[in-house]
Amino acid sequence: MVLGADDRVRTGDLNLGKVALYQLSHVRVGNEISARAVGADQPLRVRAPEPAPSLRFMRIGIFGGEPASIDAAVDGAREAAEQGFSGYWVSQIFGFDSLSVLSIVGREVPGIELGTGVVPTYPRHPMMLAQQALTVQAASGGRLVLGIGLSHQIVIENMFGLSFEKPVRHMREYLSILMPLIQTGSVSFTGETLSASATISVPGSSPCPVMVAALGPKMLELAGTLADGTMTWMTGPDTLAALTVPTITKAAAAAGRPSPRVASGMPVCVTDDADAARARAAQVFQIYGVLPSYRAMLDREGAAGPEDVAIVGSEAEVAAGIQRFADAGVTDFAAVEFGAGVDEKRRTRELLRSLL
Repeated sequence: MVLGADDRVRTGDLNLGKVALYQLSHVRVGNEISARAVGADQPLRVRAPEPAPSLRFMRIGIFGGEPASIDAAVDGAREAAEQGFSGYWVSQIFGFDSLSVLSIVGREVPGIELGTGVVPTYPRHPMMLAQQALTVQAASGGRLVLGIGLSHQIVIENMFGLSFEKPVRHMREYLSILMPLIQTGSVSFTGETLSASATISVPGSSPCPVMVAALGPKMLELAGTLADGTMTWMTGPDTLAALTVPTITKAAAAAGRPSPRVASGMPVCVTDDADAARARAAQVFQIYGVLPSYRAMLDREGAAGPEDVAIVGSEAEVAAGIQRFADAGVTDFAAVEFGAGVDEKRRTRELLRSLL
């Protein structure tokens, strides 16, 4: 339980033996809550209850985005590992190559899962991507989660000059080559647009989980059938509960595969000024309200824009917001912290640590 400075609690709810109403004058995020009764001289210190069961089973990691430098990625991952977070994720946009970065991070930082969110499939043949992923596995001691995705039509056609025709077919053929290479090192597959007949060998490597950025029903069914899970972004808890989790889980079961991982990346900010934080989210994440795949997810959620799904507010409000993702069946939550200043950044990270 996380309480704000103006929250009121009954001491009976905190197992103090007597029922009295307290006005909190101070709260420290963590396993202990410090409160002060109105008019009292000494603070009241109590142990916060354990997280709800669904939250206890959801891994919480940090989405570092596109790093400003190699050193920044190493430092960010190291801090996340030392603080007990389950994973550290990096983006593949128009800067550093995410897999190259994670090879370096994996050598420098032990004890934390490393994920890509996500590598576009069109520009890299699946055989090449398998070799890259297995190289990261060898460098990191087997800690990579390979997140892959279609990217967007405007990027693939206008920037790369490639065809975005039949994206579901593309991903099906891509996974039909990538997954056998990741798992066994060998493949023989002939598709309409992609083919491969080869064996690869990367000493010191091991198979890694492959997560597909799947948002719509067809892609979710494909991810459940052929991959290990999905990585979502800008997808709210109602959509995850009603569409994402049941669709991919049903597909995995029908294919005789283990229960899939469902990772969710979301903007998070603990703040005393929720309106300002939402206005900032609307500006920082504006592009995701326009790109068709994310726009569709926002529409399903009944959200006007990214600011409406961003998790912002007091410690209690943000904790409750993250709890909704656990209740929806998310297995991995990747927090994109976007605090405006030192205090918001500190409070956001402390709140996230309190949920571990």
